[in-house]
Amino acid sequence: MQRQRTTLANDFDGRENRFLRQGRASRLSLIDIQRGMSNVFDGDSPTNLAEYSVSELSGSIKRTVETAFDQVRVRGEISGYRGPHSSGHAYFALKDDRARIDAVIWKGTFSRLKFRPEEGMEVIATGKVTTFPGSSKYQIVIETLEPAGAGALMALIEERKRKLGAEGLFDAARKKRLPFMPGVIGVVTSPTGAVIRDILHRISDRFPVHVLVWPVKVQGEGSGEEVANAIRGFNALEPSGTIPRPDVLIVARGGGSLEDLWSFNDEIVVRAAAESAIPLISAVGHETDWTLIDYAADVRAPTPTGAAEMAVPVKAELEAQAAGLAARLQGCMNRQMDQRRQSVRALMRALPSLDQLLALPRRRFDEAATGLGRGLELNTINKRRGFERVAAHLRPDLLAGRIAERRQTLNERMARAERMVERLIDRSKSRVDRAEAILASLPARLKTQTDRGRERLGNLSRHADTAVRHQLTRARSELSAQDRVLQSLSYKNVLKRGYAVIRDEDNRPVSQAAHLSAGMGIAIEFADGRVGAMTTEGGTPPAGAKKRSTKPAEPPKQGSLF
Repeated sequence: MQRQRTTLANDFDGRENRFLRQGRASRLSLIDIQRGMSNVFDGDSPTNLAEYSVSELSGSIKRTVETAFDQVRVRGEISGYRGPHSSGHAYFALKDDRARIDAVIWKGTFSRLKFRPEEGMEVIATGKVTTFPGSSKYQIVIETLEPAGAGALMALIEERKRKLGAEGLFDAARKKRLPFMPGVIGVVTSPTGAVIRDILHRISDRFPVHVLVWPVKVQGEGSGEEVANAIRGFNALEPSGTIPRPDVLIVARGGGSLEDLWSFNDEIVVRAAAESAIPLISAVGHETDWTLIDYAADVRAPTPTGAAEMAVPVKAELEAQAAGLAARLQGCMNRQMDQRRQSVRALMRALPSLDQLLALPRRRFDEAATGLGRGLELNTINKRRGFERVAAHLRPDLLAGRIAERRQTLNERMARAERMVERLIDRSKSRVDRAEAILASLPARLKTQTDRGRERLGNLSRHADTAVRHQLTRARSELSAQDRVLQSLSYKNVLKRGYAVIRDEDNRPVSQAAHLSAGMGIAIEFADGRVGAMTTEGGTPPAGAKKRSTKPAEPPKQGSLF
C-alpha cells in the first residue's frame, strides 16, 4: 500500500511539473504577442503595452488554461456536495489540507457514473481545467470519477453498515423463515444475463414451480432504484390477483468488482429488502462477495444457483421420503391390528359362555314359578280373613245411631244459623233506617258527594276485582311455569328417555354398584312401572361404607288382587 501511494505521488508530481512547463510556455507566447502588438502601435500610444478588453483577456486566459490542463487527474475530498441540481448538473468542490478547487459534472456525464458522489468522500477526478469568465474563477470539469482506492469504498460501506445496523435493519429477529414448498418464486435480476438461466434451470431440475421475473438493471446509474422498486412491487401484489404474489423472492446478480456490485450497497435497496414482507434470498456475486443487501435479506446464498436450491426442495427426494413414510405407516397399522386381534381373542377366552350366565337366573325363575300357585292361594285366604274381620264390626243399629246423632247435630246448627241471620237482618235494618234518617237531614250537596263517593267506591271495587283477576291469572301462569320446570327436572322425565331407577330392599335409590351384593333383591323402576330383579354379583364397597347383608332376599310379595 505504501509503495502504491509513493508511485501515485511521483506520478502526480511529474504531471504537475509538465503542466507548469506547458503553462510557462503559454505565458511566454502571450508575452511575445503583446510585444509584437505594442511595436505596431508605438506611434499612437504613450506606452509599449497593448490594450485588451475584459472579454478578450478572459477568453485568452480560458484558452491558455484549457490548453495547458486539457486532461488532468486530481485527488481530493468532496466538499459542499448537495446532490444534482434541478438542471441535472452537479456542483461541488475538491479540497485537500492546503487548497480548494471548484468542480462540476455535467448532466450527461453524471448519469454515466458508476457510483454517486457523497460529502466527505475522497475521490480521483479525471477531466479538464477551465475558467468561468463571468466570475474570474477556474474549475475542473469532471469526466470520470472514481473512489480513491478500494479502501475508501470499504470505509463507506462500513459507515453505511453501522448506520443501518443501528436502526435494526440487520437484526436476526426481523428475518423470516423460507417456505418449505413455495408455489410461486419471484426473481429480481437482469433478463439477459446467465444468472436467470441458471436459476430457471436449477428450479426445473429440482422442483418445477411458477417463476415470475422482474427485469431490472443490476449495474450502473438507476439500478439501485430499479431493484428497490422491484422488491416493493412484488410485495404490493395481491395474493388473489391476476398476477400471483410470490411466496419467496430471489435478488440475484453475477460476480464482479466492488464498483460493479455497488448498486446493492445503496441504502434504498437495503431498506426495501428489510421491509419486504415476502421472505427474501440475496444471491449477489460469488461466495466471497458481500454486499449490504446480504445483511438485510432473510437468507444469503453463495451463488444464484445456490439461491435456487434454497428456494425449492428436490421433488424426487420428497417422493421417496413420502413413499418410505407411507410404507412405515402401513406396517405399523398391520402390526397394531394383529396385536388388537390377539387381545380380543384372549378376552373372548376369559369370558363365560351364555349357558353359564343364564344358569342361575333360570334356576331362580323355576323356583319362583313353582311357588307362585301356592302363594296366590295363601294371599286370597289372608285377604278374605281381613275382610271378614272388618265386616264383623259393621252393624245396622250402630250405623242408624250415628246417622241420628249427625242429623240432630245438623238441625241444631241450622236453627242457630237461622237465629243469627235474623239478628243480623234486624241490625242491618236499624242501621239502614238510621242512615236514611241522617241522609234525609243532610243538605243536597252532601248527598251529591255521597253519591259520588259511592260511584267512586264502585269503580274502585271493579278495578280491585279486575286487579285481583289479573293477579290470579299471573299467579296461575307462574304456577304453570313452575310446574313445567318441576316436570322438566323430575326424574320421571328421565325415565321416559329410556333410563331406570334401581331401588334396594328398603325402597331406597341405589347410586353405586358397590352398595349391592350378590343375591340381593332390587326393584327397577321404569317410566310405566316397576319390576323386581335379583343381583348375580356384588360390587366392591367403598372405604368406610357399611356392609349390607348378604342374606338372599325373599321374592317381592304379590300385590293385592282387590
